[in-house]
Amino acid sequence: MTSAETNGAARPGRFEGRVAMVTGAGSGIGAAVARQLAAEGARVVVLADIDGEAVATVAKEWSGGQAVRLDVGDAAAVDAAIDDLVREHGRLDVLVHAAGVDDPEAKQLIADALVEGRPAEVTDRLGDSAWRRVMRVNLDGTFHVLRAAVRVMRPVGAGAIVVVGSSSAFDAPIGYPHYAASKAGVHAMSQAVAKEVVAAGIRVNVVAPGPTETGMAARTPAALRTGFADPKVRPYASPAEIADIALFLASDAAANLVGAVLLANGGRFTA
Repeated sequence: MTSAETNGAARPGRFEGRVAMVTGAGSGIGAAVARQLAAEGARVVVLADIDGEAVATVAKEWSGGQAVRLDVGDAAAVDAAIDDLVREHGRLDVLVHAAGVDDPEAKQLIADALVEGRPAEVTDRLGDSAWRRVMRVNLDGTFHVLRAAVRVMRPVGAGAIVVVGSSSAFDAPIGYPHYAASKAGVHAMSQAVAKEVVAAGIRVNVVAPGPTETGMAARTPAALRTGFADPKVRPYASPAEIADIALFLASDAAANLVGAVLLANGGRFTA
């Protein structure tokens, strides 16, 4: 595994012998997290993603990687995947939940309005299916993953969970109400769960990235990408940079962080 894949930030041995699971691990932030966990000594890294072919390709990069095709919006499938992991490996020490979706059609409407110099008109054109798709994966999926992880971590009295949220929960971009709402819900839910389960030895925290070079970013229309590329702040983050923050939250060094939401948007705004 190259230093570029881990952004040169790997700390060998930080997760030595631990059993980890990463959702959304077929690409982007999830894949970067999985690679770094492996580089830092995790005994097992289970990579889950709805794109089975993509996640299998990432898992083959090192020994100890196991790929699972998983739709986090399917509660029974999430329960089964985590139960299978514990049955095979005995425990779950670290879970990083990076799975999520955006709405390319809404992004295109926003970009078109920007190019044409007119206000965006999205909410009144937003269909129920688009709303439910974003909520099903981003919000419902996060609940499914948190619930399943807590079920197996609570009996052993230990575990670290990191959820990938979004800076959109704070700045609520114009024309993106469903995505902003889903991520705001993710943050609030994660914090509520964090306060509940800390008594059981489980830590839950959130990293909230701004613009990051992922598959979602690649699908972002050029007009919007240009708007995000503010020369006064840092450029788009790399997935490895966000992964480093996520794994700090999962590490023993963050033992006093519970229910934190770390805004990682390169200085675009503060919250």
